Amino acid sequence: MKFRDIADYIFLAVTWGFSFLVLLKAVAAFGWIGVVAFRCLIAAATLWLAAKLLRRKLDFGMGWKPLAIVGATTVAGQLITLSYATPRIGTAMAAIFVAAIPLFSIVISQLWGIERISPTRLFGLALGGVGLVLLVGFPEVPITEEFLLGCTASVVSSFCAAFGSNYAARSLKTAGAWEITIGAFLSGGIMSLPLILAVPVPTTPQPLDYLYLVTLGAVMSALTYVRYFRLVAAIGPTKTISVEFVVTTIAVLVGTLLLQEPLAPVQLMGAGVIIFGCALVLGLVSQRHERTSE
Repeated sequence: MKFRDIADYIFLAVTWGFSFLVLLKAVAAFGWIGVVAFRCLIAAATLWLAAKLLRRKLDFGMGWKPLAIVGATTVAGQLITLSYATPRIGTAMAAIFVAAIPLFSIVISQLWGIERISPTRLFGLALGGVGLVLLVGFPEVPITEEFLLGCTASVVSSFCAAFGSNYAARSLKTAGAWEITIGAFLSGGIMSLPLILAVPVPTTPQPLDYLYLVTLGAVMSALTYVRYFRLVAAIGPTKTISVEFVVTTIAVLVGTLLLQEPLAPVQLMGAGVIIFGCALVLGLVSQRHERTSE
């Protein structure tokens, strides 16, 4: 991986790791539909204005159909179900399901023939799953209907993210990251906005709530997804999606430090296992061996 790829990977991990905390605040004020609709439109508008200010030429010659599919899956599908699930099952459980995205991606990527996964990287993904169990575990909460709905929504969210990323890698190879991000978020926002009629904004948002919303849209969506789709094209969807392992680690640390959630020694060990698994998936550990054998 190039230095730019590693820098983008770290930026995604840190930003999305903190996004769980911001998401909880925004959902409480705007609702689980409203926060996605407004977040998507803010993200699209932010990048479009930035492109105009930077005099960056945008080319949407790929048409709106593939952008709409990515917007319906990676954006609207993933974010709506994640926003629904997180307040119901908690950030820890939500992080567990988010980290399952690479597993879905492997299956889709293999079926579509997008990329071949080496045994070492498969082992790294499996190791990351083991680390998640050690890191987060499962909370002792009643298994209610609300809890089961939240878990189901989380599974759908993970699948949508994996499907959209692989679709973008296959069908939008020649499209720029800015165009994909703007088109996907604009499409996702337009699809989500009418659903507010069924799930209206629950309260009158305060000024701080708007700050949370703008942060989600401009920083944790616009800036991150430009880098995300660039990484998908540069290093492949499965390697890129493996960032969710690190996101889970950071999300749990944020919960521990800011929400006073306890963190046991075995969980610290799990964080180390996850990071090592990611290194295997990204080829960082085996890189020296591969060069030597050439």
